[in-house]
Amino acid sequence: MSVSSPPGPSGSARPTPDGARSRRPGARTLLGGLAALAAVVAAAALLLGGGAAPGPAGPDATHVARRTGPDDPGGAAGRATPRGWPSSGAGRFATAEGESPVRGGGGPLRRYRVAVEDGTGQDADAFAATVDEVLSDPRSWIASGELRVQRVADPAADFTVYLATPATSERMCALGGLATDGYTSCRLPGQVIINLARWMEAVPDYGAPLDVYRRYVVNHEVGHELGEVHQACPRPGAPAPVMQQQTYGLDGCVANPWPYLDGSRYEGEPVDGV
Repeated sequence: MSVSSPPGPSGSARPTPDGARSRRPGARTLLGGLAALAAVVAAAALLLGGGAAPGPAGPDATHVARRTGPDDPGGAAGRATPRGWPSSGAGRFATAEGESPVRGGGGPLRRYRVAVEDGTGQDADAFAATVDEVLSDPRSWIASGELRVQRVADPAADFTVYLATPATSERMCALGGLATDGYTSCRLPGQVIINLARWMEAVPDYGAPLDVYRRYVVNHEVGHELGEVHQACPRPGAPAPVMQQQTYGLDGCVANPWPYLDGSRYEGEPVDGV
């Protein structure tokens, strides 16, 4: 089962610079001979090295094209970083199947769906299992006793948690007027959009393991879906409120992924306008 979202950007070819053309037949013959020799050398390198023949560097030389399958437009799935995850994709999503138990002791039921962009190398069911684990934790939003949650595959779910490449997440967030520069995650009404880059490598100087950041980003963006606004670090050395923009820095606080600590709601002062 899949859901639709804005299509990926069309690729752009890098123009080949025009070389000087000689009007002298001898020069043309010499150039042709050199080109043929270069082709032979390239072919030999390909056979001996077992790799692809080098081509002109694209706009971002740190990214390389990676094939993912016959469904990929043009035969390549965006561009992948040296770490192996793609920075862009086709904008098609696979939805996790099945449903979770209802979690929480009382209050209204919020039903959510989980979807992963095709070609990310991430499994939709595995991502859903992580989201389920976070949202069902007794330190998460259900600790209020006034909210229940359940994952479903139904398109009529109250909201969807997306895992999207940086380029796709940027386009999706921009539709709601949010500028993420392809770096941060975001939330739009009914859409919690997690940036794949942040999911795979968190942020520099976060000071906590990757799984802590992953819990934070799920709880933070789902918190927005539940009506929460951004909050400030209470004081240096204190746990960061989950609604603090921890992706942009901790401001002296310590990384914290949970809205409830020791059974009580943990908060900072609201940040005006966000």
